[in-house]
Amino acid sequence: MTFFNSLEVNSGAFYSMGITNSDQEKFDRVLQQVGDAIGYVCIDVANGYTEAFVRFVEQFRQAHPQLTIMAGNVVTGEMTEELILSGADIVKVGIGPGSVCTTRSMTGVGYPQLSAVIECADAAHGLDGRICSDGGCVVPGDIAKAFGGGADFVMLGGMLAGHDECAGDVVERDGQRYKRFYGMSSRIAMEKYAGGVADYRAAEGKEALVELHGPAANTVQEILGGVRSACTYVGARTLKEFTKRATFVRVGARANELFDRE
Repeated sequence: MTFFNSLEVNSGAFYSMGITNSDQEKFDRVLQQVGDAIGYVCIDVANGYTEAFVRFVEQFRQAHPQLTIMAGNVVTGEMTEELILSGADIVKVGIGPGSVCTTRSMTGVGYPQLSAVIECADAAHGLDGRICSDGGCVVPGDIAKAFGGGADFVMLGGMLAGHDECAGDVVERDGQRYKRFYGMSSRIAMEKYAGGVADYRAAEGKEALVELHGPAANTVQEILGGVRSACTYVGARTLKEFTKRATFVRVGARANELFDRE
């Protein structure tokens, strides 16, 4: 809560939360302090396929009709439709594709990210909803393909890690400086924020050391340049038009390699 007190915020602030009672209580306290500063809320769980999650989204929408709600994560059209009908404006798509996520190797559960984006975007847009592709982008071309598959937003983690603006401890090894980057389901994250890994489960994330990259502006410029060039290649004037111009062709056994790097 001190984070909001230390900044001049406006209705563009995005608040991320879980679905526990303590998450709800914390959000209520923050909302009392900052008033209308929060315009967007991300209701974020690892597994969006539970009745409790859907009920929470529905109740949250009823309590806060003025907010833009993003909810996830899911990977199928049916669940995308369910969340939008329950009150979500944006559905966050992706299970297991992130570079520091180990869900697929630990549980055997996952879904090819590009396939998920295409399927969920089709379902969401039919109900005038939106989707956010979450995880798996390594190069600017991956972001362009996500937009081409129908994503309205793309979330980045690893591509923006290690920059001057990023939080994280700086580590020196063999004369090289790195920043720690870890998934929120990793052991280090749960020990830091949740009191440790519960006895009944295993960590589904890992820690990585990322080379320092300097200011984020250079990487952002590369991303913007790549996406702009992709638009010119497919003849799209805007990102909204991009998905109407892009097509995908299967070229081999690893054709769906996008976002599926283990």
